[in-house]
Amino acid sequence: MRKQIDVFTPAEVAAQIFDGATVALTGSGIFLEADAIFEAIEASFLATGHPRDLTLVHALGIGDGRKSGLNRFAHEGLVRRVIGGHWSWSPTMQKLASENKLEAYSFPAGAISTLLREIGARRPGAITRIGLGTFADPRVDGGRCNTRATAELVEHVTFDGLDYLRYKPIHIDFGLIRGSTSDAFGTLTLHREPADLDCHVVALAAHSCGGKVFAQVESQIGKRAMPARLSRVPGVLVDGIVLAPDARKTYFPGYDPRISGEAAIAEDAEETPLDLPVGIRGLIAQRALSELGAARSVNFGFGIPGGIPTLARAAKLANYWGTIEQGIHNGDMIDGPMFGAAHDPHAIVPSIDQFDFYSGGGIDVAFLGMGEMDAEGNVNVSKMGGRLVGPGGFIDITQTARKVVFCGAFEAKGLDVDVASDGALRIVRAGELKKLVKKVEHITFSGAQAKDNGQQVIYVTERAVFRLDDDGVALIEVAKGIDINRDVLDRMGFSPTVRLSDRH
Repeated sequence: MRKQIDVFTPAEVAAQIFDGATVALTGSGIFLEADAIFEAIEASFLATGHPRDLTLVHALGIGDGRKSGLNRFAHEGLVRRVIGGHWSWSPTMQKLASENKLEAYSFPAGAISTLLREIGARRPGAITRIGLGTFADPRVDGGRCNTRATAELVEHVTFDGLDYLRYKPIHIDFGLIRGSTSDAFGTLTLHREPADLDCHVVALAAHSCGGKVFAQVESQIGKRAMPARLSRVPGVLVDGIVLAPDARKTYFPGYDPRISGEAAIAEDAEETPLDLPVGIRGLIAQRALSELGAARSVNFGFGIPGGIPTLARAAKLANYWGTIEQGIHNGDMIDGPMFGAAHDPHAIVPSIDQFDFYSGGGIDVAFLGMGEMDAEGNVNVSKMGGRLVGPGGFIDITQTARKVVFCGAFEAKGLDVDVASDGALRIVRAGELKKLVKKVEHITFSGAQAKDNGQQVIYVTERAVFRLDDDGVALIEVAKGIDINRDVLDRMGFSPTVRLSDRH
C-alpha cells in the first residue's frame, strides 16, 4: 500500500510550480475552485515574480468575478497563455486578453474536458465534430481570440468522408483540483460540493504527463474511513493535499445538503420558493417556454434561459428531464450566480459524462442565450465588443440538440419596454446597440452547420420570433402592439424572409 499523502500549505504548493509550467484547473464560478492554492500562487508572483509565464487550461469559468479563481492569475507576466472555455468570471483576465498581454484561446468546454481525458489516456487528442463551423474551427479562427495567439492548437480532419476537429494534446505539468474530504492516502470525495465537474480528468491528465496533482480539501480523515462509493478521485492520482476548512462552497451561507445531493428528497418536501423572471427577461423566457412542446430531454443555459425552469415549475410542467453542463440532472435549478447547481437534484455526474451525453445527441430541446445573430442564422455569445467571453458549454449543447431555442433581447444598451393591460407591447426606449446584425463578431453557433445537421432553430426576442429555414432566417411572429416595419425590420442589420402566416 502506498504511503500516506503529504499535506502542504498553499505556499508550499505555489513554490513547486515552476516558470513556464502548464497548469490545468477545475471549477465553475466558485464551485470547486481551489482558491487557497490560487491565492498563494498570486502572492508568490507579486512578491518574487515567480512563477511566471504559465499556461492555464480550464473548461468552465472559475471565480467570483472579483478576486477569486482566474482573477488570481490575471497579472501581466504571471500567465503567458490561457486556453479557457469561459472567461467572464475574470474581468481582469479578459482585459489582459483584449490588450494582447497574453495568448488568448477559447474552445468549447466539453472539448477541453474531453481533451484532458484523452491526454490522460495518452490518445492523440480529442477528435470530435463539436466546434465545426464555429470560431474554434481552424477554417474560421482555430480558437485564437487575439492577435498574440498564433499557435495552431486544433486541426480539421476527415474520417469516412465526414468532417471532424482534432484538438491537439497538451503536456500538463500540474493539476489543481478540489474535493470535500481526503483520506490518509489522498483519495478524495466530492460529497459536500454542488457538482463533480472535471476533477478526475484534470488529475488524470497531469498524472499521465508525469506532472503533479494537488487537491484543496475541507478536511482529512483516517485510513479508508470513507465509503468507497463516495470516492471520486483515487489517491494514486494525487500528490498532495492542502487543508482549507473554511473555503466557500456556494454563494449561500453555510452548507446545504440539498444542493450537494446528500439530503434525501422527502415525499412531502417543500419546493424552493419561486423567483419568477420579470421585465424583458420574463417576456422572452415565457415565450421561449412555449417551444418546449413534448420534449423529454431539455437543457437550460445561463442568462435569460436560466429563468425558464422556474416558469415551468410555476406552470406545473413536469414531463421533461432537465440538465445543465455542470453535471446536474433535474432538481430545482438555481438561477443567477449559482447557475450550475440545483436544490434536490436527481443525479450529479461528472461534467465530462454530461458532455458525452450531449455530444451523443441526448438533448431534445436546448434553451440558450443570444448575444448577436446574423443573416446566416449564426449566433455569437463568445466575443462581444472585443471582450472575450468564451462559449462554456454553449457549442457542445447547441451543435447536437435536435431543437435549439435562442433567447435574447432584440437590442442592447438602454432598451425599455412596457406591456399594457391588453397584452400589447410598447417600446418605451429603443436600445442603442443592434443585436440582429449583418455579420456576427464571433461565430459561436453556425447556422450553416445547423442546417447540415438537420436541426430546428428558433430565435426568440421580446418583440419578434425568427426561424432558421433552408433559405435563411425567417420572421415568423411579431408581438401584439409592435409595428413590423418601425420596430422590427427597420431596426435590423439584415432583411429576413417574412413568413408571419407560417408560425411553425
